[in-house]
Amino acid sequence: MSISSADSLTRARMFALLGKLAPLIFLLILVVIFASLQPRFLMPLNLFNTLRQVSIYGIIAVGMTFVILIRGIDLSVGAIVAMSGLCAAVIAHGGIDGRIALSADGTGYHWVLAALAAIAAGTLAGLLQGMAVAWLSVPAFVVTLGGMTVFRGIALSIGNGGPISGFDAAFGWWGRGMIGPVPVPVIVFAVVVLVAHLVLTQTRFGRSVYAVGSNPDAARLSGINTNRVTILVYGLIGFCSGLGGFMLASRLNSAEAVAGTGYELTAIAAVVIGGTSLYGGTGGLMGTVIGAVLIGVLMNGLVILNVSPYTQQILVGLIIVAAVAFDYFIKRQSR
Repeated sequence: MSISSADSLTRARMFALLGKLAPLIFLLILVVIFASLQPRFLMPLNLFNTLRQVSIYGIIAVGMTFVILIRGIDLSVGAIVAMSGLCAAVIAHGGIDGRIALSADGTGYHWVLAALAAIAAGTLAGLLQGMAVAWLSVPAFVVTLGGMTVFRGIALSIGNGGPISGFDAAFGWWGRGMIGPVPVPVIVFAVVVLVAHLVLTQTRFGRSVYAVGSNPDAARLSGINTNRVTILVYGLIGFCSGLGGFMLASRLNSAEAVAGTGYELTAIAAVVIGGTSLYGGTGGLMGTVIGAVLIGVLMNGLVILNVSPYTQQILVGLIIVAAVAFDYFIKRQSR
């Protein structure tokens, strides 16, 4: 190997390593900046509140990671969160006064049934969209854009445009409870990440996800059922959105049709910032976790510094563009 070839290989490896470590480095820089500007940023209460906020859209970002790994996209997750949360609320209340009656005596059902209803609604929505993408060959952007409108409309119909509030303590514990000093949503998020990481790295399905994202035609020729992988991946993000809808309703003690607005942007941002390529086949869940925490730290730090919410949205949007540009630059240099 010539000296120039060795130098090029070393440079490519350095850029690849930089691409993997960049989100973590940027996260640490943000923590140092906010801690120096506002010391109470590092108080345990504030850190746990930040993680509690991150956990809801972090669960959705886990599913979004699988979708983006196969070169897909899902713009409907926010609407599915709202619809699933309202399904859980209806079950928990035993219906809606004057419109829907699910129990003869008007009493609500156990939180387990409410959670299962939310997860089932989300999973079904995801599977239906996956079937449209896989079997009808409709672009995922179009399918999920239409799904966003459909599911938001269903949510509006369920709640008749208004919220459903007031749940029992057992229901609310999943969004507001604590196990020791750690919020319950943070623990649920950690469990979801761990299970999804094992699925992605230790199973045949996970290897198929990477293969489909890297080269769909080659994956199909190698015997992988690409349609089945696509449907299951969209079912998975539907599952995560349904779980997120239940957790959000529990946390807010209310479910409404406008819940989850903007979650699709936040989830996509977490995945892309975490290093998963929009071109598919590259990335992982640990990067997504860092990306989700980074967004949470950024938003929390800006709130503590009294930065306008409108400015916060501008900064998150700029970060998404910068992350995609950086990803493209790293891949070009790595070659």
